[in-house]
Amino acid sequence: MREIVFLAIVTVALALTVGCGGSDGPSASPAPTLNPADFSAAVDNPLFPLAGIGPKVFEGDETDPDSGEAFHTRIEHTVLPQTETIGGVEAAVLQDREYHDGELVEATLDYFAQHRDGSVWYLGERVDEYEDGQLVGHEGQWLSGDGDNRAGVYMPAQPAAGQKFNQENAPGIAEDQSEVIAVDAAVEVPAGSFTGCLKARDSSPLDDVTEFKYYCPGVGLVREEPPEGTVDLISYK
Repeated sequence: MREIVFLAIVTVALALTVGCGGSDGPSASPAPTLNPADFSAAVDNPLFPLAGIGPKVFEGDETDPDSGEAFHTRIEHTVLPQTETIGGVEAAVLQDREYHDGELVEATLDYFAQHRDGSVWYLGERVDEYEDGQLVGHEGQWLSGDGDNRAGVYMPAQPAAGQKFNQENAPGIAEDQSEVIAVDAAVEVPAGSFTGCLKARDSSPLDDVTEFKYYCPGVGLVREEPPEGTVDLISYK
């Protein structure tokens, strides 16, 4: 088993949630309490860099698995200049706006911080859902430190095929899990050709959905493969 090496304050707890475990998947054990002094809002992990990365735009086609309706997806990622403190930890803020056939359906603010060992942690998200231009809900919203919600590992410091970890630890709200499938994948998208990429299988036990994502050095996320479609990076700065 190969695991991420953390400082003493999180080593034991993280060993329960990150590793190359067997078929049972990531542990459901409580996530560790974080020491804010161990984290920074300057996220520069090469596979998920936020510092120094300009706006990113993704586009692709998907099909609603329930209705069978096809639609065009456009997603805009922008790292905001301000930081925010979530659960005592200063976090970078990633704004995510998703459009279906040109209509805004969801706007989120995602919060990330980098541990001193290089791993990136996910601290939660604020969610606005839209329908016909009107705000209709906040499904999936959670923040680390609220109630039983705890941060999860989003990107390991030293990823290896077989590693599994909980990205979200918000019981009954958001419990996404991830497994590293490969660390040497090659990907070609409209924004360019990339090698040495990480391929991850992400699963959501709450809604029984699995998708694949590709993260490439110096750029981060370049492709999402939901159950019915593909969404690719088309531009970035």
